[in-house]
Amino acid sequence: MEKISYKLDAFEGPLDLLLHLIEKNKLNIYDIQISELLEQYMEHIELMQQQDLDIAGEFLAMASKLVQIKSAMLLPKFEEAEEMRRELSGQLIEYQKCKKVARLLSANISFDSFCRDPAKIKADMTYRRSHEPSYLTAAYLTAAGRGKAKLPPPEDAFSGIVKRRIVSVSSRIISIMKKLWGGQKKKYSAIFDDASDKSELVATFLAVLELIKGKRVRIEGEGDEQELKLINGGGKNWKKEK
Repeated sequence: MEKISYKLDAFEGPLDLLLHLIEKNKLNIYDIQISELLEQYMEHIELMQQQDLDIAGEFLAMASKLVQIKSAMLLPKFEEAEEMRRELSGQLIEYQKCKKVARLLSANISFDSFCRDPAKIKADMTYRRSHEPSYLTAAYLTAAGRGKAKLPPPEDAFSGIVKRRIVSVSSRIISIMKKLWGGQKKKYSAIFDDASDKSELVATFLAVLELIKGKRVRIEGEGDEQELKLINGGGKNWKKEK
């Protein structure tokens, strides 16, 4: 590497100086040769001292760091030195990107220009976009549907769940008694023939149970031959036959 023999420039900090040396000597910023960089850096510090320039503490701190990295690399296991070198490379790469962005911004920004504050303008809330009629219709139906979703469901929505025709057991008792009146016998299955829906079927079955419980009718026979017969004319005050 050639010896430095140029007029010293002003550097903003040690990273700025290191980056200058790397670019000037075409070193690989991703694989810095610490020995070469340290030699150039120390020569530059000496020139700054010869010209009676004030050397900030951060320049000397960087020199100490470079010496520490070089010393650690002389040890048999220099993993710590490699880690410090990668850290220094990262700092230089980040600083290099910041300088590039600063140059791009400086071309568009001038401190000699004057920019007034934005004026307060009343917002124009007029809607000026144009839409297809079908799009507007779909949007309206969607909005209307959201409003309907908050309303309670109509009664018809529950018709298949809870709405059933009410059939009283008493009415089915009367119907059964009429069929058996006068000592007639009826097949047990025939009692359900006039039931038009499940409500009447259930009410008829409960009516038969109620009549048997009240000892007003009895079921005779077995299987399909079961018959329903009145007991003592179907009266409530029936007494056990002797």
